[in-house]
Amino acid sequence: MVKAGTGAATEAHHALSHLCQIYWYPLYSFARRTGHSPDDAEDLTQEFFLRLLEGEWVASADRTRGRFRTFLLTAMKRFLANEWHRAHAQKRGGHLPILSLDEESAETRFSREPAHTASPDILYERNWALALLENVLCRLEDDLSREGKTAWADILRPLLTSGRGEIDYAATASQLGISEGAARVAVHRLRQRYRQLIRSEVAETVGSEDEVDEELRHLFQVLSGA
Repeated sequence: MVKAGTGAATEAHHALSHLCQIYWYPLYSFARRTGHSPDDAEDLTQEFFLRLLEGEWVASADRTRGRFRTFLLTAMKRFLANEWHRAHAQKRGGHLPILSLDEESAETRFSREPAHTASPDILYERNWALALLENVLCRLEDDLSREGKTAWADILRPLLTSGRGEIDYAATASQLGISEGAARVAVHRLRQRYRQLIRSEVAETVGSEDEVDEELRHLFQVLSGA
């Protein structure tokens, strides 16, 4: 399936847990958009990932291989359709939470989603792509922080997707307190790193390197149609 499902058991479990922490919100939102209350959506998301990390579903997915994005949605649909009543009977407190889900924050985020007539499946795809990009931005900010350039993040973030002719390098240099030439280099390197990280993130969620470009095209198509 994905790299998180291969290798040594402990390492694979850790990698899968990391992916779940990044991509839990698209599934929470999916549960909400299919008619579940905030409390139930949180319970369902926690229970779903608990079962996922127990390994049975991952082993099944690894035999067929594929995209983690698609696998999660398919497994969540099966869980909601077939196992909701059993999970609901256990209700809150049945298991210790395995993910740090802030229900209030999640529901605030859900309430801020733009109104859509699109299906829950399409909105899941959109939220997945947004979660991936959000994680990439966090990694970029971590890179800048390690370099002692934390204050640069807010200044450079809007330039990551700007057209080359749209960037005011003189203004950027002034904001950063460096020369215009240094600003050009900084922007170029950060945009290059941004592209590398997006590709790296996508590679963690597909079965092979051959699938990366196709998955990238799909995700950007989803975002362009949002």
